[in-house]
Amino acid sequence: MNLTVLGATGGIGQEVVRQALAAGHRVTAVVRDPARLTVTGAGLDVVRTDLADPEALRPAVAGRDAVLSGLGARSRKDAGVATRLTRTVLAAMEAEAVRRLLVVSAAPVGPEPADEGFVDRIVRGLVSAVLKDVYTDLRGMEAALARSATDWTVVRPPRLRNTPITGTYRTVIGGFPPGGRSIARADVAHAMLAMTADPATVGQGVGVAY
Repeated sequence: MNLTVLGATGGIGQEVVRQALAAGHRVTAVVRDPARLTVTGAGLDVVRTDLADPEALRPAVAGRDAVLSGLGARSRKDAGVATRLTRTVLAAMEAEAVRRLLVVSAAPVGPEPADEGFVDRIVRGLVSAVLKDVYTDLRGMEAALARSATDWTVVRPPRLRNTPITGTYRTVIGGFPPGGRSIARADVAHAMLAMTADPATVGQGVGVAY
């Protein structure tokens, strides 16, 4: 496949680029600072462009089979960036008639697990309170996707780890794996690539966790 990866210098974005290249895909990595992208390989094009400008982004998404986005706030002070930049991405994709889009959100933005225990419910509430602005931003991003004409998928992981890929994790379409508390960024990337060609995930939020 011919893929574009946004947020390609982030923890999940770099893993998406690395794994996509290893699988033989062609990858366009859209970055603000090319020096921060440590992945190299045949089939990789690195593009530095203004993510706030749909017209500037259009060449980076034109003709692609899918766009995978790791864009989001790195801290509470960056809250708002996911909604704002995703609107730009949607405008560029719709202008180029590119339909498939996968983005990273977060588990607390999705539905509360039906079998969630008391302790997990307390922890979820505390985390949601501390990161309220970030999750409000992600909800805004998801709402923008739902209004769009794209074939979108939202991937919702819990606490992220910087550990090696396992390829073994659980996914729940429209929900969240019971008791799932963490997952490696590398496995989130693996899940996103697996979902790219999975029609069952189109227009859905998908919980991923160990």
